[in-house]
Amino acid sequence: MTDPQIALMMLGLFIIFVFLGFPIAFTLMAMGIGFGYYAYYDAGRMWRSFDRLDETASSWDSWSLWFEGFYNNRIFDLFVNQTFTVMSNEVLTAVPLFLFMGYIVERSNIVDRLFTTLNIASKNIPGSMGVAALITCALFATATGIVGAVVTLMGLLALPAMLKARYDPSFAAGIICAGGTLGILIPPSIMLIVYAAATNVSIVRLYAAALLPGLTLVGLYLVYIVGRSLLQPSAAPKPTDDEVPDVPMGKLIWLIITS
Repeated sequence: MTDPQIALMMLGLFIIFVFLGFPIAFTLMAMGIGFGYYAYYDAGRMWRSFDRLDETASSWDSWSLWFEGFYNNRIFDLFVNQTFTVMSNEVLTAVPLFLFMGYIVERSNIVDRLFTTLNIASKNIPGSMGVAALITCALFATATGIVGAVVTLMGLLALPAMLKARYDPSFAAGIICAGGTLGILIPPSIMLIVYAAATNVSIVRLYAAALLPGLTLVGLYLVYIVGRSLLQPSAAPKPTDDEVPDVPMGKLIWLIITS
């Protein structure tokens, strides 16, 4: 079997196992070991240990030599070495800490209060709720660094509010999805951390390179939201005083600080 055929088979089996409900992490690990064992399989190396087997050997000796031959494959050496390399990588230790920080932000309802406050603060801006949702996505992305968490949380929080405010469904969903992608650009980003560990590039330089494009993308998204709200008011109706009350400037500043 050629290498392209092995790759296609791995892809097909991966899709099947994922749709069957198997955990992705264990699926990738099992497929990597299985197909790696096949790729590095060497019958001569595997059964070389049986050369030491003589007629007086017991069944236990036969089984022990069989296990020795079975595990005499390069994939197990690579498995141990790669696992140790990942565990000893100082850069990757930041990943679980960022996930923990995102979990704290989610459970503390900070995002909910921030979205409500920004919605009040941007009341007079066209597409105010969309602007508030995008800024909240950008700020929450800095705490999680991943796309899925931002899209999921903001989809549960901001999307129903925008639909209730008579926003166009496709426009509202587009704002959430566009804001969710900012998590891989605006530092700290888990994607950049993994990329730095895989390519041996300085994470500081990657953060410096991604900061300006991320902020530029936020600005372009905001310009699009405001521009479309001006050109197509039905896509983002202006909120009424009953939906978003007027708040004095002093109280508004206090709400922003405490959120």
